[in-house]
Amino acid sequence: MHWLFPHDKHPVFLAPMEDVTDIGFRLLCREMGADMVYSEFVSSDALVRNVNRSLAKLEVSPDERPVAIQIYGRFPEAMRDAAQRVVEEAHPDVLDLNFGCPVKKVAGKGAGAGMLQNIPLMLEITRAVVEAVPDTPVTVKTRLGWDDGHRIIVDLAEELQDCGIRALTIHGRTRAQMYTGEADWTLIGAVKQNPRMHIPIIGNGDITSPERARECFERYGVDAVMVGRATFGRPWIFKEIKDYLRDGHYTPLTADEQMDILKRQIAKSVERLDEYRGILHVRRHLAATPLFKGIPNFRETRIRMLRAERVDELCAILEEVRPLVRQKQTETDSITSL
Repeated sequence: MHWLFPHDKHPVFLAPMEDVTDIGFRLLCREMGADMVYSEFVSSDALVRNVNRSLAKLEVSPDERPVAIQIYGRFPEAMRDAAQRVVEEAHPDVLDLNFGCPVKKVAGKGAGAGMLQNIPLMLEITRAVVEAVPDTPVTVKTRLGWDDGHRIIVDLAEELQDCGIRALTIHGRTRAQMYTGEADWTLIGAVKQNPRMHIPIIGNGDITSPERARECFERYGVDAVMVGRATFGRPWIFKEIKDYLRDGHYTPLTADEQMDILKRQIAKSVERLDEYRGILHVRRHLAATPLFKGIPNFRETRIRMLRAERVDELCAILEEVRPLVRQKQTETDSITSL
């Protein structure tokens, strides 16, 4: 990343994810080692209409920089106006255009990955935004193509570069795949190896371990990797990845350290919102965290944990679980050492 991370050969980013990458979670991931974090995606139409929930997503903390704000939409004028507003109000280090979200309510209306069915419009929007915010780096996040019959990313990458973007993030799936199957990094590598490409290429998709992160850097030559769903309930994955990339090994955090980080995440979420909404927001992390996987007879405890509506109630359940998590880690360490 010669223009943003000139001294880091292996930058690792937090992917933009709706209802996940709020400011509290971004701050935690930065603390854990993420080199850059991305906001939840923001609707350009909603920004133009002054929708409060979308405006709230423009809040940026000095402690999380460098930070990227991501916007999406299908109308060039709205995207241009939204980009200018984001820059004026949030002053992001990067403005990212979402041409990759596959969910029906976005892609089905022609935005996000829906743009992969209308490349001329995608390029028109990209040019309009680049021209509208000349002092802010504009980047794009997209997918390999709409479906297996239209894996167009190699040619599309050149066209987007010609529009003036400063970096390109590629998720190694088509829109038709959604989040199923395995991410295909071969075309990401093909884009990076294209001699006509000179902007940084960021690879995304199935970065679930430090070992996989290093493999993607070495095998496909990408300038950075982006981690998405593997961060759910596991923000410490950034520390593991960065340690491994730097030193060739990493020491997993103890069960107690991981539990304490989850409790801090709950506190940050509640502080940013309120008790009810903060707990609701963090539930997907509690449901997905690997911390509780493999604990015998955990189903009833999991249900209680995900139904808790008060911080004291939720923290009491976590403390009840703590000895079980310690025991699981001890058993795992014993097996690993054999």
